Amino acid sequence: MRRVKLIFLSLVALLLASSFAAAENSTKVGGYTIHHNAFLSNELSPEMASRYNIRRSPNRAIINISIIKDVPGTTGTPVTARVKVMSRNLRGQVRTIPVREIKEQNAVYYIGEFLVENQESVTITIEAVPSGEDKTLHASLKQQFFTR
Repeated sequence: MRRVKLIFLSLVALLLASSFAAAENSTKVGGYTIHHNAFLSNELSPEMASRYNIRRSPNRAIINISIIKDVPGTTGTPVTARVKVMSRNLRGQVRTIPVREIKEQNAVYYIGEFLVENQESVTITIEAVPSGEDKTLHASLKQQFFTR
């Protein structure tokens, strides 16, 4: 159990460090905060990648998303959701990014992997419908990847 906690804390630290590199890493909408960041999968340690079944490569990017229900006076409550992610590059190519849900103690993450080229800029759009809701929340981020 201690090893699982250590791995989880390492993933959170890496994801937070990666998110600081992005100009904007969250979107507040409709009583929720959608936290989102993208980074190259080779930034993960081999142990972390293995733990979450992620292929490390300088040409593979990861999108990490969590949806938090805003609760006044607290940091909020993580919620599950139906999450759809799309990316569009500067050439107009649109891709659906499949995501999978990861639950860790009191956290819920949605992780997706996709291929990128060196210096590729992508706009990632996120649609999320939190459990128990019927409204779709929207968020987006722009990211340029340097694979070399």
